Order: sequence, then structure tokens, then C-alpha cells
Amino acid sequence: MTTDSTLVPAEELYARELFGRIGRRLVPVLLAAFVISYIDRVNVGFAAITASKDLGMSAADFGFGAGLFFISYMIFEAPSNYLLERVGARLWLARIMICCGIVSAAMFWVSNKTQFNIARFTLGVVEAGLFPGVVLYLTWWFPRRFRARYISMFAVGIPLSSVIGSPVSGLLLNMDGILGFKGWQWLYLIEALPAFVVGVLIWLLLSDHPDQAAWLTPAERDFVKQELARDRAGQPEQSVHQGSLLRQLRLLGDSRVILFALVFFGTGVPSYGLGLWLPQIVNDFGLSTVQTGLISAVPFLCGSIAMIVWGRRSDRSGERIWHTVAAAWVAAAGLAACYWIEAPLVALAALSVAAAGIYAVKGPFLSAVSESFSPASAAVGIALVSSLGNLSGQFAPWMVGVIRDATGQFQAGLLALGLCSLAGGALLLLRLRTPAPRPAAAGRP
Repeated sequence: MTTDSTLVPAEELYARELFGRIGRRLVPVLLAAFVISYIDRVNVGFAAITASKDLGMSAADFGFGAGLFFISYMIFEAPSNYLLERVGARLWLARIMICCGIVSAAMFWVSNKTQFNIARFTLGVVEAGLFPGVVLYLTWWFPRRFRARYISMFAVGIPLSSVIGSPVSGLLLNMDGILGFKGWQWLYLIEALPAFVVGVLIWLLLSDHPDQAAWLTPAERDFVKQELARDRAGQPEQSVHQGSLLRQLRLLGDSRVILFALVFFGTGVPSYGLGLWLPQIVNDFGLSTVQTGLISAVPFLCGSIAMIVWGRRSDRSGERIWHTVAAAWVAAAGLAACYWIEAPLVALAALSVAAAGIYAVKGPFLSAVSESFSPASAAVGIALVSSLGNLSGQFAPWMVGVIRDATGQFQAGLLALGLCSLAGGALLLLRLRTPAPRPAAAGRP
């Protein structure tokens, strides 16, 4: 009986081992950065269980203020990615994490709605560029046929941040009254501290490019460069030339940017809607804050598993579009089902199915985006798609908050999130008319 290893050329086995080792070096610290930054981004959902009353905010007020992060994030994301490409990922990503820690910790001192809004807007300014910056950074290290799995391993930080952050946030809210401060104040302060540590680790552990990696042998560095050069030879012709940021921003009129941004928006609405509101949805089941934290982690755990499995499947098949569409429609089905469900346990199961679809979208979709731009336009192209699509982070919490205020419940808001996911998946089918280059299948991982 033959084994898998006898069916794969020696060079491919070498490539898998080498890029696997590179992934084990780069991805853990990048994943830690994203988990921590995302916790700092969405922990307002937990803090709001008690902070909204203390700060005098309605559900719509909270949704609007929480979403202000994404306005500034959109404005500064493309410039941030442009600067990352020029000063180096190592320096720029470390700067982002340290600044995120400072602003997140400052949330400890907010005392009214206006200060809350200012802090959220400022957090978006300093965090802008982290996600598209890392996606761009991974394209400097991994050829297309391995990319979805490593992008998924990084992007799994979105649901994983809630798997980790939900129980921790629930516990921190119980610190109410210690030293005279509210539980939500302790939550903001304590959850901001790891960002400083990860910022230092990024500076110490990362290399900007393979040819600067002292932990690779010269032969390994040459092999990585050859693999990436082979990829570039098959990429689409560049639509802009490297130059000033203003010149590259002409990509705003590019049909790829417009389509991908619309898809990102449609599939991002349920991601941010669920991420920011799930603690309060679960708390409405009549649970304590600690129970809310533990139960809220369940859908995100399902999403974490689905993201890794689906990203690997996309790499093995070399297909991106239908993998994205199918996941988006699974998310739509799970969210829509919640409209008719009243039993909390059944609703939790439906939300877990929805989360699996929401997060399974990320790997194949982000790979499709990164594979659709030439090296010269990738930095700004990826950032524009991400920044425009991330406007969903402003729209989603506000929409759910308005519906919650109007109806007194969350079911209609979840249905609206599902419809957005359905539309986002459907829009991506337009890409089939002008398909991106199909990445070579990598075989079994």
C-alpha cells in the first residue's frame, strides 16, 4: 500500500515542510496580535452590558459609537498599508500594537457618550492597517497554493478572540467595585495590557522579507524567492505602477476593488453584528455575566474550526469563489433561522451554524482578493477592499441597535444580518465572469 508521501514529488514535500516551518515562525505571533487587537476592538460588546447604563447610552447610541471605530479605520487603512510597505512590516505592525494598547487602556477613563465615541474613533485610527497589512505581509512569504490556509490561520483570530475574550470579559465584569472602579473599566484596562507585549515580540521575531530571515539557510531563502517569482509570473498585469499613494488610490475606480469591497461589506455585516452584539443577545437568555461569557464562546469556537477546515479545503481544490459563496449562504441560513426560533438552546445551535459560515468565508475570500492584484498594486488594492468593506463594522452594530430599540428584541436584527450575508455571497458570483488566476492545488496538507 502506498502512502501519501510516495505520491508527491520530492520538491513538493520539501516546499510543504519549508513553508510549514515558516508558518510556525510567523503565524503564531501574528495571530496573537490579531486576537489581542480584535478583543480590544469588540470587548465593548461585553462592557456595554453594564457600561451603556453608566454612560447613558441607548442600544442605538452604543451601536453608533461602537461603529465609529470603522469610520476612522476606513480612512486610514490604505495610507497605513502604503507606509507598511515602505518602512517594513516589522516596525509598522509593532507600532500598531503598542498604540492599540495605549488607546484601549484609555477607555478606562471614559465617563460619557461623547468620550466613548472619541475613544472608539481614535482606536480605529491607530489600529488601521493591521489586518490588510498582515494579509499583504503573508503574500511576501507564501505562494498562492499555500496562502488560504495561512491567511485562515491568521484570520481565525476573529472568532478565536471571542472564544478567549468572552469568558475572560465575563469574569472581569465581576470586578465591579474593586478600588472603587466599575467592572467594565477593569475590562478595558486589563485586556489592553497584552498588546504592549505582542508589539515587542513582533519587533524581535519577525523579518520583513525572506531574504532578511537569518533563521533560514541561503538555500531556503532562494527556494522561497523562486516560488514567489513563479507565482508573480502568472499574476494579472498590474493596473497601476508603483508610485505615490495618491496615484495608487486610482484603484478606487477599479472594478475588482468595487466588487470585492461590496462582497466584504455584505459578508462583514454578520461578522461585526454578531461579534459586537452576541454578548447582549446571550445575556437576554437570563444568564449571569460569567455564564454569558462562557456561552458566548461556543459559536465562535465553531467559527474557528470551520475557518481552518474550509481554508485548507479551498487550498486543496484551488477554488476560491464557490467556497466563499457557500460559506456566506450557510451563515445567512443560520442567522435567518433565529427569526423563528424561541428556545435558547436551539437559537444557540443556529447561531453556531451561522458563525461557522461567517468565519469560513475569510480564508478563500481573502485569498481571492490577494490573488487578484499584481505585486505593484497589492498593498493599496488589498487595503482599499478591506477599508471599504469594513464600513460594515459601522453599519452592522448601528442597524442591530436601531432594530433592537424599535422591536425590543434581537430576532429581526439577526434576520437582517442574514440577508446581508446572502447578498454578499451572491455578488461574488459576478467574479465568475472574469475569474482570477486559479492557484495550483497544493495536494493534501
